[in-house]
Amino acid sequence: MKDRDLHEITLWLSREGYQGTDEGDLIAGFCERCNEKGLRIGRALAIIDTLHPDFEGRSFHWDSADPEMEVREYEAISDDHSRQAWRSSVFYHLMTTEVDEVHRPFARGAATDYANMPELKAAGHTDYLAMIHRFTENGRVGEMDAFFSSWSTRAAEGFSDDDLRALRILVPTLALAIKCASSIRIIGTLAEVYLGRDAGAKVVSGRINRGEVEKIEAVIWFSDLHNYTSISDRTEPEHIIPFLNDYAELVVGAIHDHGGSVLKLIGDGVLAIFRSGDRQADCVAALDAERAVHRNLTELNARRLGAGMPATEVYLGLHVGDVLYGNIGSRGRLDFTVVGPCVNQVSRISALCTSVDRNVLMSRDFVDACPPARAADMVSLGRYALRGVGRATELFTIDPERR
Repeated sequence: MKDRDLHEITLWLSREGYQGTDEGDLIAGFCERCNEKGLRIGRALAIIDTLHPDFEGRSFHWDSADPEMEVREYEAISDDHSRQAWRSSVFYHLMTTEVDEVHRPFARGAATDYANMPELKAAGHTDYLAMIHRFTENGRVGEMDAFFSSWSTRAAEGFSDDDLRALRILVPTLALAIKCASSIRIIGTLAEVYLGRDAGAKVVSGRINRGEVEKIEAVIWFSDLHNYTSISDRTEPEHIIPFLNDYAELVVGAIHDHGGSVLKLIGDGVLAIFRSGDRQADCVAALDAERAVHRNLTELNARRLGAGMPATEVYLGLHVGDVLYGNIGSRGRLDFTVVGPCVNQVSRISALCTSVDRNVLMSRDFVDACPPARAADMVSLGRYALRGVGRATELFTIDPERR
C-alpha cells in the first residue's frame, strides 16, 4: 500500500472517530478501504471490553464473503468450558505476555496452534495476524484495557511484507477510533443504568445545570414491597441483595417493556414515569406494566418459595398530573428526577395499600384519564386522607373479577 493510501485511510479513521461513527461501521469501512487499496483482508475480528452490568464486551466480525457486520455481546467467563476456550485463544496469549502480535503465514507452513486457526486455514485463509493495543492506567475505563484484533487473508501468497507494514501503521488509529466510539457508548449506558432511560439521555445531551427543570404531565408510578422491613430483619444480610434484585428485575423490566422510565430505586421502592405525550396511552401503558408485574409475580414467588427463600407482594400507587422534571440538588451532587405535589401524593397512595389490603391503588385523576374500557375495570374504595395532603382523595383499585 502506498504512503498516500495509508495517509488517506488514517485521515478517514481519525475523522470518523471524532465524528462519532459506531464501531461496526468503522471496522467495515476500514476493511473495505484496505481491500480497495490492495490489502486483501478476507476476515477481520475486533474485540473490546465495555462497562455494562449485563455483558463484559462486544466483538465485531467482518468477512469479505459476507460483508454484513456481525456484532456479538459477550458475558464474563463463568464456566470451565468458556474459560478453557479463552485460554486456548491467541488473544489470551497476547494479554498474558509482553507480545504485541502473533503472525501465522499458513501458506508457508506456519502452525495453527491457537483456537480457530485450523478452521480458518480449512476455509481457505492463507495468512493470519493477531494484535493487541494496550491502554495505560489513565486510558482505561473499567475493564476496557485493550483493543484486540485479528486479520486474515485468502490471497494465495498470504500477506506481503507491505501488507503487514500497512496493518501495523493503520490498526493503532483504528483502535483509537474504536475506543472513542466505545467510550461514548459507555457514557450513555451508565447514564441510562443509573439515571433511567429518559433522564440519562437528557443528562448526556447536556441537561446538567442545577435548577434546570421543565413542567411536564406524566403518569407517576410508585411501588414498593409488602412487609420489606420485617423480611429484612429476619433474613441473612447476604440474601437481602438477591431478594431486592429479583423484585427490582420484575418491576423495572415491566416498566421498561411498556415504555416507562425508571427514575429512582429507593431501597425496595421504584419511582417511574410514563410520558409519551398521550395521557390515555400513558395510563394504558402503566396498567399493562402492572398487569405484567401481577402475572410474573406468581412465578417469581413460587420459584423463591420453592428454593426456601422469602417472597412478598408488590404494592403500587398510580397517579397522573403535572410535575417538575430536571436537575435538583447541590452543586456537587445533582439528581435528575421529578418533584411536586403529585409525586408526594403517589407515594402516599402506595403507602395505603397495606391498610386497605389492596396491591394496587389509583387516584381519581388517574382513573379519569384512562380510556373508558380500562376505567370500567376499576372499583372505588372510597375517599381517604393522604398524609400531608389537604383534601381527601378518592382511591380506586382493579376489580378482582376483571383481572
